[in-house]
Amino acid sequence: MKRGFFLKLAAGNIKKNGKTYIPYILTCIMTVAMFYIVKSLSLNPGLDSMLGGNFLNTTMGLGSGVVAIFSFIFLFYTNSFLVKQRKKEFGVFNILGMERRHIARVVGWETVYVTLISLAAGLGLGLALDKVMFLVVARIVGAEVPLGFFVSAEAIVYTIVFFLILFILIYLNSVRQIRAADPIELLRAGNVGEKEPKANWLLTVWGIATLGGGYYIAITTRNPIASVLMFFAAVVLVIVGTYLLFTSGSIALLKMLRKNKRYYYRTRHFVSVSGMIYRMKQNAVGLANICILSTMVLVMVSTTTSMMVGMEEIIRNRYPADFVFYFDAEKEQVQETAEAIHRLQEQSGLHMEKEWEYTYVAFQAIREGDSYSVYRERARSVEDDTNSLFFVTLDDYNAVTGEQKQLGEGEILIYSNRQAFDFPVLKIFGREFRVAEKLDGFVGNGRYESLMSATHYIVVPDRETLNELYREQESILTNLASNIQWVYGFDLKAGEEEQEAFEGILRQQLASAGGFDLETEVEGRVAFLEIDGGLFFIGLFLGILFIMATVLIIYYKQISEGYDDKNRFEIMQKVGMSRIEVKAAIHSQVLTVFFLPLIVAGIHVAAAFPLISRLLAMLNLYNVKLFAVCTVSCFLVFAVMYVLIYALTARTYYRIVSR
Repeated sequence: MKRGFFLKLAAGNIKKNGKTYIPYILTCIMTVAMFYIVKSLSLNPGLDSMLGGNFLNTTMGLGSGVVAIFSFIFLFYTNSFLVKQRKKEFGVFNILGMERRHIARVVGWETVYVTLISLAAGLGLGLALDKVMFLVVARIVGAEVPLGFFVSAEAIVYTIVFFLILFILIYLNSVRQIRAADPIELLRAGNVGEKEPKANWLLTVWGIATLGGGYYIAITTRNPIASVLMFFAAVVLVIVGTYLLFTSGSIALLKMLRKNKRYYYRTRHFVSVSGMIYRMKQNAVGLANICILSTMVLVMVSTTTSMMVGMEEIIRNRYPADFVFYFDAEKEQVQETAEAIHRLQEQSGLHMEKEWEYTYVAFQAIREGDSYSVYRERARSVEDDTNSLFFVTLDDYNAVTGEQKQLGEGEILIYSNRQAFDFPVLKIFGREFRVAEKLDGFVGNGRYESLMSATHYIVVPDRETLNELYREQESILTNLASNIQWVYGFDLKAGEEEQEAFEGILRQQLASAGGFDLETEVEGRVAFLEIDGGLFFIGLFLGILFIMATVLIIYYKQISEGYDDKNRFEIMQKVGMSRIEVKAAIHSQVLTVFFLPLIVAGIHVAAAFPLISRLLAMLNLYNVKLFAVCTVSCFLVFAVMYVLIYALTARTYYRIVSR
């Protein structure tokens, strides 16, 4: 053969198969660009200059790992569509005298073209957008943007090496498929569907049980610590259940519809149901992938959006005042420190407002229904049944909140931040306290809001009761016992810069006093913004990547289905089926298959809602209504995008089958 023959043939093949190759190449370009951007951001020295930069670097590093794993799976998956559509073409080459090694060379040069185009265009796009993405991150976290344009040579090398290895593996897999088939099989491969599958009721029941198990965990798990561990178990069960139900359950459902004569023996239903049964195993994997990707997009975007929208609420829950002092000292020292703070505030010319203080004792206890037990060996336990009990007197509570609550002997007020207390009586140390009222909020203690375990804030009638509870836990916990502590907080009518300056004065002037910890909202705001902002950016970034994957899977699926159904619809028209009936049958089939993943994804998100709400509560976002609004909004936006994709792909499908 002439020199350059295979190069020209490979280029011609890509051009001739543009309808399938161009979306694939565009996807490769976008994937390369996204991998480079996230990898470059993880190595960008500009992040180090931001407070919390280590967390951002770690987040971006994990993000690049997720993109790498996703790229590996997704590009292999989409390439399988290309190989399937081209097997008939390879069969023709083989019949015309080309050996398998020649076909492998053609595929090799096609892979070289795709690799070069993807890397060149992807890196070019990545370099162009890298600074923009860095600006977006800086904007989200409220950091200053350094001058200059950063180009990461290390990220470029990582990207080139990773995608070279990936495209080589994809090529080897394609060659394996070609070498494994004989010419006749290659000629028929593009048109061969699957044999009618049997309805495996055992797998269907197993899928329902697995999915139900995941839903049960998500709905019933109450303990915040358990929520973290059980979330991953629920995810695995739901993914397994989704695949089982789409592969086995869908076949069982279609066969039930076929047995329903009133439904089945209608033109549009007859054609669509029989067609879906014929290739349901092939359909099912694609549909399950679309469903899982859609669920991932909805969960990631809705949770990260909720955290960003509810940022102020998160910060206020963690930092109940602009300045909060936590004292582990005698009351006299507390009062002296408070007087010193007043003097410094007056000298600085700053106006203090919402000043408050209270005394409390808090310790961990093991919950058994309405009873709590304290054990020295479990004083630092993080087990599922461990709660923090936080006691404050009624006088302090009323003084801080401005309310006029009243309690009788043996009565308490209670507020639970993450795990509800649903009993009329609370028992501890052999005493019973009747719950007079469940509070909607509490005076605030950032330290206990930051704990993973649930905290019950309890208002007791007087200081004597508080002291008795302190002595009881001290007798059991001995040197591990908690002391009676004081909290002093206040807000300043000043901007962030003035508050930062005043914080510096306080730390400098009160350093010799000791016995306290100081937390400020300004410092906390920066840390929270960078953590939540980094998660928000990665959530949106990966959401876009998964949406792109969903679109491409749907596109290839519709093209593949279109070519497979073309001959079938031609036969239908020859035996008397009109074009209107063909279009109605196509509409019924595409609509049924297309919207099933969206509906199931919506059910998955609804089932996961309680569990994700409790996980968000661990991050100090207790506003379930806000999360619900963000989740519904994200689902509606995604559904609109889904409908647009449906309109485009249905048109493509119809054009293919109606030629």
